[in-house]
Amino acid sequence: MPELIKKFREIHSSDLPLVGGKNSSLGELYNKLSAAGINVPDGFATTASAFWYFIDENRLRPKLKTLLTELDSKQYSNLKAIGLAARKLILDAVIPVQLEEAIGSAYSELCGQSDREVAVRSSASAEDLPQASFAGQHESYLNIKGKAAVVAAIKRCYASLFTDRAIKYREDNHFDHLTIALSAGVMHMVRSDLASSGICFTLEPESGFRDIIHISGSWGLGENIVQGSITPDEYYIFKPTLLLNKNAIIQKKLGEKSLTLVYCEPGADGATTINLETPALRREQYVLSDTEILQLARWALVIEKHYGRPMDIEWAKDGLQNKIYIVQARPETVKSNENPLKVKEYKMLEKADILVRGESVGSKIVSGIARVLHSPKDIDKINKGEIVITEITSPDWDPVLKKSGGIITDKGGRTSHASIVARELDVPALVGTYEATQRIKDGQFITLDCSEGRTGFVYGGQLKWKENEYDFSNIQMPSRTGVMLIVGDPAKAFKLSFYPNNGIGLMRIEFIINQYVRIHPMALVKFDELTDTDAKQEIEKLTHHYPDKPKYFVEKLAQGVATIAAAFYPKEVIVRMSDFKTNEYANLLGGKQFEPHEENPMLGFRGASRYYNPLYKDGFRLECEAMKMVRDDMGLTNVKLMIPFCRTVEEGKRVIDVMKQYGLKQKKNELEIYVMAEIPSNVIQAEEFGAIFDGFSIGSNDLTQLTLGIDRDSAIIANLFSEQNKSAKAMMAMVIGKAKKMHKKIGLCGQAPSDFPEFAQFLVEQGINSISFSPDAMLKGIQNINNAEKKNPSSLY
Repeated sequence: MPELIKKFREIHSSDLPLVGGKNSSLGELYNKLSAAGINVPDGFATTASAFWYFIDENRLRPKLKTLLTELDSKQYSNLKAIGLAARKLILDAVIPVQLEEAIGSAYSELCGQSDREVAVRSSASAEDLPQASFAGQHESYLNIKGKAAVVAAIKRCYASLFTDRAIKYREDNHFDHLTIALSAGVMHMVRSDLASSGICFTLEPESGFRDIIHISGSWGLGENIVQGSITPDEYYIFKPTLLLNKNAIIQKKLGEKSLTLVYCEPGADGATTINLETPALRREQYVLSDTEILQLARWALVIEKHYGRPMDIEWAKDGLQNKIYIVQARPETVKSNENPLKVKEYKMLEKADILVRGESVGSKIVSGIARVLHSPKDIDKINKGEIVITEITSPDWDPVLKKSGGIITDKGGRTSHASIVARELDVPALVGTYEATQRIKDGQFITLDCSEGRTGFVYGGQLKWKENEYDFSNIQMPSRTGVMLIVGDPAKAFKLSFYPNNGIGLMRIEFIINQYVRIHPMALVKFDELTDTDAKQEIEKLTHHYPDKPKYFVEKLAQGVATIAAAFYPKEVIVRMSDFKTNEYANLLGGKQFEPHEENPMLGFRGASRYYNPLYKDGFRLECEAMKMVRDDMGLTNVKLMIPFCRTVEEGKRVIDVMKQYGLKQKKNELEIYVMAEIPSNVIQAEEFGAIFDGFSIGSNDLTQLTLGIDRDSAIIANLFSEQNKSAKAMMAMVIGKAKKMHKKIGLCGQAPSDFPEFAQFLVEQGINSISFSPDAMLKGIQNINNAEKKNPSSLY
């Protein structure tokens, strides 16, 4: 008699052929990592031998073989009928007595005298291989109680080897149907219906960035996340500072979590779970505390190190025990197999009315016919390459989605089934749109744009875009001049980290304030004094889960900056403190009450002059608190700070003193504070500025503007504006020379060095330390610097 049952304590990863990927991984976790403090539920598994014993005792092998040879493997026109017939063969068969007794005995040993609830989960013998993920292809059954119910659930698991989606998946991946066995894992139920559950990736699932742990979670059982029924909470944890025992949670996003999946008594359809509406108060709560997030992240690091590759992990919190368990760990099979140095960039060339927006998966742009579908049974309604519009998807949708050129769903987050399939198929997806099935018409021509970062858009019509393909693997970086990036959008940071670079020369925080914070900091400091009732209501809506309103600004800004700093760690990231003009500040929520009207904001109340002024000093305090959180709490000491538009040396001293009052002291925790060289006074008194600041960054636009007396916003005299003007270049040469004499670092941010090779050569000749480029100009800039360095081999550095 073959071995029919193996206990988790007897199973190792090498047992994959015997108990499948899922169960071999659970056994490995239980055996090897429990000692490291990782909680894994106990259980047992039926073996592949038990499956073949069942198949052969019922003489099903020839019947299944004959049936599957009739499959239309080109059009899959008879997939439903073949799948139904195969499953019926299994379900009509009888579990052999010896197997039934072995299952009953193992169940009794696992649960003791009581009929304790267990989960019965399918595990295929070719599952979770590094080159292919069988995730979601087979069925699992929860809240199963009693020997007879466990035996019946195991047989249903066997039948799920022949779901339509599993048959199609094996065909697509060239697996022989009758060489794959099904092992059923039976494990203690984790009562996450009374708490929470979710998914954890040990890399960033969109870009493949390896230093991030991405955790998502929702209330109740985890199926709602996988199915995309809800938008979960999301947490990003940075591995290097986690290892330094810092508060490495660099980003938290509160999901709406509208449904909670819980157990119920079996109904007429055999269902043992039911979805309930989540109470409003719980929707506004994170499902994990910071302590629990960091605990999970540390476990994820241990699991990743043990397996030696990026992992896709399932976790569940038991509401009775108040303990978190790892209930699955499999290799991540999509982003970990991609080459991050080969990048395709997509950019829209025209825009139209936005039909819907949501969370983007991937970075592509596609146009095509929208096909609104309400069931996977509608597969015949979609032609290859059309864009699927639906409410949510499940593994049953896989054959449909494999025909699609894009996926758009009303519900779900970035770890939903639709998102996972989109990454695997390399098609763009937009999830969590809430209203796509209402706003997009069946048969309508649309353009799906996922190129803008975290938020994606659907436009009506066939719009134009361009594609650029880059291979960064053979880029030769300049030997003396640093090549830095100009970045402002945290959603693009992880992807941009793969570009050839020496760090961030200019990080503008205005984008984060505009897009993520949206509120004027003084409107949060003086919320009770706001007179604009509409703005006050909108601010209350955005910050209602923050009893301390200013903390909203600090956390949102800190998380945005930390995301970019983490993406480029340990390279330096120079963060420029806010440099909005008064008219731009006024456009923030609640801003009009706190901003004076100026005829020429470009030369008015901006930059350093604001930071110590009573009109904005408390707002600057919030900026400083955010930077202190990033550097001291999160551990991202690669962040350096830069002061813009500092008109006088005395003003610089005042700002340095104010920053010190707010906990940002120069040299403490390696803090460096730079100054923008963008006003003639910065050049003329460079030695005095250099005595109080740690370095310079030339703001070529403002310096050129003020040297030539040109308003760069004026279209009438725009033709006179040029960084290559002799006077402008003289100012730049002067400040570079002075900085070099003081041994202070100096860089430049701007477009000109990529547009004009002669300007790059001028900067290299002067001995500038670094030049910062926007991402789309970087490759041209590198080429210009390399050529300039070849022509100037004796430049002094």
